[in-house]
Amino acid sequence: MAPSFDAVLIAGPTASGKSAAALALAEALHGAVINADSVQVYREVRILSARPSDAETARVPHLLYGHVGVAERYSVGRYQSDAIKALADARVMKRLPIFVGGTGLYFAALTEGLADIPPVPAGIRQEAREKLDALGVAGLHAELARRDPKTAAQLRPSDPQRVLRAYEVFETTGRPLLHWQNETAAPVLAGLKLAKFVLELPRPVLREQIETRFRTMLAVGARTEAAALKGLDPTLPAAKLLGLRALWALEDGTMSEVEAVTAAVTATRQFAKRQETWFRHRMADWPRIAPPDISNIITNLRQNIL
Repeated sequence: MAPSFDAVLIAGPTASGKSAAALALAEALHGAVINADSVQVYREVRILSARPSDAETARVPHLLYGHVGVAERYSVGRYQSDAIKALADARVMKRLPIFVGGTGLYFAALTEGLADIPPVPAGIRQEAREKLDALGVAGLHAELARRDPKTAAQLRPSDPQRVLRAYEVFETTGRPLLHWQNETAAPVLAGLKLAKFVLELPRPVLREQIETRFRTMLAVGARTEAAALKGLDPTLPAAKLLGLRALWALEDGTMSEVEAVTAAVTATRQFAKRQETWFRHRMADWPRIAPPDISNIITNLRQNIL
């Protein structure tokens, strides 16, 4: 039976099995899997980002995976542009677009639209970074609060990435970041008939899968990947990769393997909880798939969208 929709969107917390579900669905429905996860865009961290393997990507087309370097400041605005092209590519291949991931803002770009913020010139970016180095993140936050108090009030003074971004936008445009966030561009998937789902596993099952997956990552080379990123600029989006700092500490000898695993698993579980909060608040009308067993996800998806 041919699908009666233009695209499928599958959201879910980290380690919930969504990539496997998307792959199986793409094989069943002649689809192309399109990434909607902010860490799986980075080419150097296939293991740490749990990116699909070469064997998996050979089974059906996978788009927007591993196409960005960790030293790049990849943004949701760039994702929005990339997603438009990926959608067009899937159509050229005559394949059903299946967007899958755990990044709420990426799904917002797809279905709600986001602000079209002008790009930051290289000169301003460099100047802002030098100011961050000189003042520290708390000092730059104080400077931002003096010039853009409303945006600064919504940012943690300890978050270098977001404070730097808000400062750069104000320097570039003369307008607060909040102003731009209130100017919404058209959604990538505007006007399309969408099948939208959130994978929602029981909390104990998800917690166990998070730990199992991280231990598997360690066994297949996560330490080597992490070591290669040592010295990465902490203000870069890729520097927030889950487990990265714990593995650096393990490499430095400041954490034992037990301590590093505990730290990484705890951080990942906390992140999954934040993802679930986003899905609950921002995707309240998306149908939930809560199978008693992970193998039933594909069956549930197919029953709901055919």
